[in-house]
Amino acid sequence: MAQTWQPGAPGVLSLPSGRLIRGRGLLAPFPVGPKPEFGLYLLGSPPRQTVWESRWVRWRDLHLPADDADALDAFREAWRRAATERVEVACWAGRGRTGTALACIAVLDGVPPADAVAFVRRNYRRSAVETPWQRRYVTRFRGPES
Repeated sequence: MAQTWQPGAPGVLSLPSGRLIRGRGLLAPFPVGPKPEFGLYLLGSPPRQTVWESRWVRWRDLHLPADDADALDAFREAWRRAATERVEVACWAGRGRTGTALACIAVLDGVPPADAVAFVRRNYRRSAVETPWQRRYVTRFRGPES
């Protein structure tokens, strides 16, 4: 497997498979180091244009994705691409929506849905997945078999 991000770098989540995905908040200064090759942006309105390939999932702050099928497809794409590319997942603060998406991607990687929020909080950010409905979304998320 190609090394995509530096393990242990700020915001980098190491999945059980060894895939590395960076979570971040768009309001913070851009991290030092290499740029992503693919970005998944979880916002209520379209994100700014990037020089790397990106995908937008309509997702208002403190809510759930507007379209579950689109979100599932985007999570699968991010997970697949993370095997060989530098992938980042981001919302404004990098906590609720980003944490929820990272937890769903962790489920795709084999983490049981009931454990995914704790996994992301332990390995990405303690404050990830902010609302009760975001936690419920993750525990009900079904990845590989769906």
